[in-house]
Amino acid sequence: MRRAVCPGSFDPVTLGHLDIIGRASALYDEVVVAVGMNASKNRMFSFEERTDMLREATAQYGNVVVDSFDGLIVDFCKARDVQVIVKGLRAISDFDYELQMAQMNHGLAGVETMFMTTNPLYSFLSSSLVKEVATYGGDISGLVPEAAGRRLAARFAAS
Repeated sequence: MRRAVCPGSFDPVTLGHLDIIGRASALYDEVVVAVGMNASKNRMFSFEERTDMLREATAQYGNVVVDSFDGLIVDFCKARDVQVIVKGLRAISDFDYELQMAQMNHGLAGVETMFMTTNPLYSFLSSSLVKEVATYGGDISGLVPEAAGRRLAARFAAS
């Protein structure tokens, strides 16, 4: 079985994330969306909220599962017999960082990284930018799946 992992913090999941996940699901028998649990980072949404949003947003894909990791993604890959990490690239600045990570992951565990260029519709999109727009009441409906939009609206309505 050909398996791949799409790791990230997904705080919140965006339509750009879903574009990469959906395209990867067409190439692999199973895609594991691995949500980073790193408790030392300040996140807007809890691990449980991020996981729930992803499960709802990826329900349309029969071969996508949502899981979690804390630590090195290559350890997660080795434990689950996953040979490929799929990463989306928006710009050359993403490539500089992701290339270093890909080379480190290959050196540590022989795990390959496949880069997918982002759909131009989402090339500007990041979770940080979505949170900033939502903070000021901007329309994020075309940037995030419905589940994330609802949670962001609720979060800022409570502020």
